[in-house]
Amino acid sequence: MEPAPGPQEKYHLITRNLQEVLGEDKLMAILKERELKIYWGTATTGKPHVAYFVPMSKIADFLKAGCEVTILFADLHAYLDNMKAPWELLELRTRYYENVIKAMLESIGVPLEKLKFVRGTDYQLSKEYTLDVYRLSSVVTQHDAKKAGAEVVKQVEHPLLSGLLYPGLQVRRGELKLIFRRGLSMTCLLAFSQYLPSLGYAKRVHLMNPMVPGLTGSKMSSSEEDSKIDLLDRKEDVKKKLKKAFCEPGNVENNGVLSFIKHVLFPLKSEFVILREEKWGGNKTYTGYEALEKDFADQVVHPGDLKNSVEVALNKLLDPIREKFNSPELKKLTNAAYPDPTKAKPAEKGTKNSEPENVVPSRLDIRVGKVISVEKHPDADSLYVEKIDVGEPEPRTVVSGLVQFVPKEQLQDRLVVLLCNLKPQKMRGVESQGMVLCASSVGEPRQVEPLDPPAGCCAGERVYVEGYESGEPDDELKPKKKVFEKLQADFRISEDCVAQWKQKNFLTKLGRVSCKSLKGGSIS
Repeated sequence: MEPAPGPQEKYHLITRNLQEVLGEDKLMAILKERELKIYWGTATTGKPHVAYFVPMSKIADFLKAGCEVTILFADLHAYLDNMKAPWELLELRTRYYENVIKAMLESIGVPLEKLKFVRGTDYQLSKEYTLDVYRLSSVVTQHDAKKAGAEVVKQVEHPLLSGLLYPGLQVRRGELKLIFRRGLSMTCLLAFSQYLPSLGYAKRVHLMNPMVPGLTGSKMSSSEEDSKIDLLDRKEDVKKKLKKAFCEPGNVENNGVLSFIKHVLFPLKSEFVILREEKWGGNKTYTGYEALEKDFADQVVHPGDLKNSVEVALNKLLDPIREKFNSPELKKLTNAAYPDPTKAKPAEKGTKNSEPENVVPSRLDIRVGKVISVEKHPDADSLYVEKIDVGEPEPRTVVSGLVQFVPKEQLQDRLVVLLCNLKPQKMRGVESQGMVLCASSVGEPRQVEPLDPPAGCCAGERVYVEGYESGEPDDELKPKKKVFEKLQADFRISEDCVAQWKQKNFLTKLGRVSCKSLKGGSIS
């Protein structure tokens, strides 16, 4: 039997791989006296995704350090966050979270009998808790409430009062002494924690785990389908999403694939194996993340091999979860908690169907591309053949009719906006694997300008329409259904040269997609 770890070893286990710790001295002082009591809470909104393995691996560390750990399913918070979980789905989503998080913990070997599980509504509707929230609201300033709310609640045009209540409820969560969380910044925690002594509570120690970048390079989010891998995604879905993931050769910044290895796979296994063919050096085992990151930065490790290796390791974690949720009972729970919004009720007999509700911009796979090379088409003087990097292992070949509008040297090495899921078609003998989206003038003579992504974008970043961040793009748009053509009818350039669909902006994580001068034009 292994000897119990000492205070210093416990401190290392508790604090390793964290982004920030608030109250380090107090943490060490408690460890010298007794075991810690820790809670981790999550609002039961969208489906948990693979980034949830980051806090799960930390919970494993806490248990190894002898801590008493409580997991809170914050169902009331889910409702207060702009009703991300409608009241009628609150119970179903909480049950889903409980089952899926227990399956995750079992997948990484965390013993459930050492954990406590509670729901927010089990105690947050009590008289004592409600009175404390009222007392807290009488001492917290509007400034602090607004600042904290802006960081944890989805921002909308007309914010609800619930966004101001949310952070107060998050700070006043009972007698637990140490709080492990994600999402709420330390600045806001300090702003709110200063009020706890006025309620008769001691200030707590706060641990904050890092936010793992999503597959598109920004935050991994339940509301942005392309940024995350769902815990119940099929193996073919995992492959497809990783293939499209932002993983620029040599770039270690905002690289969600590398971050997942660092914050999940290394803490769980203490090593990572790059799988590759013998002609590229064969498999290589890394026992420290820093060596892997250096080899990737030096382009010793290729993005394709990195993605393939993560795919294998990730599927090993997901297989037991998929198997558990393959039961009829949990399938039914999943469908009830997250009903498919695209399944419209069938039209009544004798009524004429309108345009299908699911013809929405999120079905288009639009990405930032970087033009690697431009050549004249060998058999057509009016066509260019371009090689465009869209964040995949190999650049795409794209044929465009831009010869008479854009000089070759102005296309070389520039960023463009590429529609990636049109069915490939041959244009004078060369297969085109996408469409460069361009602004086009209304009058004559016709003028054409490629759309411009915001400055600072990288190849492979997702382009989406405002309000349509979620939703999975079609693998391939079927020509007979004319999804692109129906959407394109409402593509326009605004008076300030911003690309729009039905007056909603085309965006990347860095801002708006635009053109140089063709205001009021169309997009094709």
